[in-house]
Amino acid sequence: MAEQQQYHGVMEKIQEKSPSASQVAAVLALFPVGGTLLTLSGVTLTGTLIGLALLTPLFLLFSPVIVPAAILIALSVAGFLASGAFSLTAISSFSWLYKQVSGKGGPVMEQIEHVKRRAQETAGQVGQRAREAGQAVQQRAGGGRE
Repeated sequence: MAEQQQYHGVMEKIQEKSPSASQVAAVLALFPVGGTLLTLSGVTLTGTLIGLALLTPLFLLFSPVIVPAAILIALSVAGFLASGAFSLTAISSFSWLYKQVSGKGGPVMEQIEHVKRRAQETAGQVGQRAREAGQAVQQRAGGGRE
């Protein structure tokens, strides 16, 4: 009799902790997807390592050509990016100049004063945050010694 009660108690606990049907369905649906992705990542890693092993001698052999070519490409990309940045700056400058000449922009001195005020406010905020950070560090350092 005691064994039967113990058996029913164990069965009740198993049923309480068993996963729901939706959880089982989710695992059954996602397990093949996870396995497939894991297999693909293994195949990709293996292919990459084999390719690297086979091409390393070619990289070493052609490095006198590859390194200057890589530097040339990097400098070309940097040149295009700089050209774009300079163009954007020029367009902004011409736009500002046009607004000033046509009278649509505000007075230059007011704009300069506005920029000065904003810079002073920002500097004050940065200084305050630096003081707060310094105090926090001192408190942490003091708390560690006690």
